[in-house]
Amino acid sequence: MNLLNVNPVGLGCMNLSHAYGLPPSREQAQAVLLGALDAGYDFFDTATLYGFGANETLVGEVLAPHRSRFTLASKCGMGGEMVEGKLTRVIDGSPAKIKAQCEASLKRLKTEVIDLYYLHRWDKRVPIEESVGALADLKRAGKIQSIGLSEVSATTLRKAYKEAPIAALQTEYSLWTRNPEIAVLSACQELDVTFVAFSPVARGFLGGYLTDVRTLDAKDIRRTMPRFSQENYPENLKLLADYLALAQSMDCTGAQLALAWMLNKHPRIVTIPGTTQVKHMQDNIAASRIQLGSETISALEAMFPADRVIGNRYNEQARSEVDTEEV
Repeated sequence: MNLLNVNPVGLGCMNLSHAYGLPPSREQAQAVLLGALDAGYDFFDTATLYGFGANETLVGEVLAPHRSRFTLASKCGMGGEMVEGKLTRVIDGSPAKIKAQCEASLKRLKTEVIDLYYLHRWDKRVPIEESVGALADLKRAGKIQSIGLSEVSATTLRKAYKEAPIAALQTEYSLWTRNPEIAVLSACQELDVTFVAFSPVARGFLGGYLTDVRTLDAKDIRRTMPRFSQENYPENLKLLADYLALAQSMDCTGAQLALAWMLNKHPRIVTIPGTTQVKHMQDNIAASRIQLGSETISALEAMFPADRVIGNRYNEQARSEVDTEEV
């Protein structure tokens, strides 16, 4: 049983409104969300940022009638604001902004309390203790039940924990993004903090479907990521052949094998793959039933050595906004 007391595979809802090109229709998004409940999902992850509030609104409208059936996570400290007449992504971890965003999120989510509320990004202009202090105020007021952090280092986690108990830390983790293994995973274990892995299928890479990045939508965030550049991606694709062959031999998808690797290696981890497809959503939660031995886990890791993965996970701007350790 993990510390959040939820199914180890949750649903990352971002894809339904944000980041990977044109979102699915309302009907398709609703089918994924309600289908996830029927499939056994009990942990749904959204954020103020996603669709500049649209994702929280979607989750609230579709899932509010079933609120007692799942744990709800959202995020603050990063959202959309009008800058010179244009809606722009802004990081603001000031206590006043955190509390205002929480009030707005509660309304959009149609709930009286958010079970897990993350600081989406540490605003480095604001001491982490001040931002976490604001979250602690929200917890005392009964507006959130627990505090989370996203994309922070082990050092920052420890500083934050001295201000208030941290229930979960979320960051990117997959076979080709192993940064959490440097220090954060051990810090979470030491402090009894649930580690929540986002992009566990490497933003679709490990699924094996994306063979040509030129097909990506013009607004797909992967176009800004060095690993997905037209120069680097063909080199990274060379890592996939043996991996996908192993998945096929095990009668599972590439995405399922990626999730199974993580869940077998770290039984206390929660992972939140996102998708816009009902079939993929069902496949993802089924991955929690796949058993892998230590030899298979080691073989999988050997397929993606850090020195063979070409490009950073974020561009320079995005790298400056996170606080995570780098390989």
